[in-house]
Amino acid sequence: EVQLQASGGGLVQAGGSLRLSCAASGFTIDDYAIGWFRQVPGKEREFVVSIDRHGETKYTDSAKGRFTVSRVNAKNMVYLQMNSLRPEDTAVYYCAARPPDLKPYEWRYWGQGTQVTVSS
Repeated sequence: EVQLQASGGGLVQAGGSLRLSCAASGFTIDDYAIGWFRQVPGKEREFVVSIDRHGETKYTDSAKGRFTVSRVNAKNMVYLQMNSLRPEDTAVYYCAARPPDLKPYEWRYWGQGTQVTVSS
């Protein structure tokens, strides 16, 4: 069974840091791009960052300079280090996987989210 499990969320004060983990099972991530998305109630889910199978990364302007995505294929894991967190980063964070034959906006597998709450 294919699964993606995001973890590592929690409550942190503004300016603090969190490290999210995305654990994949039922498939190997080696050839997959992995993306991180977030969603707040009443709003659409939005893209945050991605890392492709070559290690090439894409960040939103909001995430640049504060967030860092990395992957350890041998562990089937992807990480999102979030520093200098702001209250507007509060959301449920999801990871997703995209095989190379899909378009950049098409994500095949989605995990359950992890809540990140940043207090001011």
